[in-house]
Amino acid sequence: MSRYDDIISLPHHVSSRHPHMSMKERAAQFSPFAALTGYGDAVRETAKQHIRETEEKNSNSTLMDDEYEIHLEDMKELWND
Repeated sequence: MSRYDDIISLPHHVSSRHPHMSMKERAAQFSPFAALTGYGDAVRETAKQHIRETEEKNSNSTLMDDEYEIHLEDMKELWND
């Protein structure tokens, strides 16, 4: 028998006073306390640089691998966020 067998199946409490907060709202509430301030900007800048270098390197290539193309689109999506 586990330590929590008696409470594991109990229903989760839902407040009658406070509306349910979305995940986005919850994340925004704690974002000022992010431990790695500026990390997202650094990742985006690295992604931009990687995209530029990769596009320059492959600008003469006539065939693009599907996997590479998907990866490049993912990187551009990060860049635009």
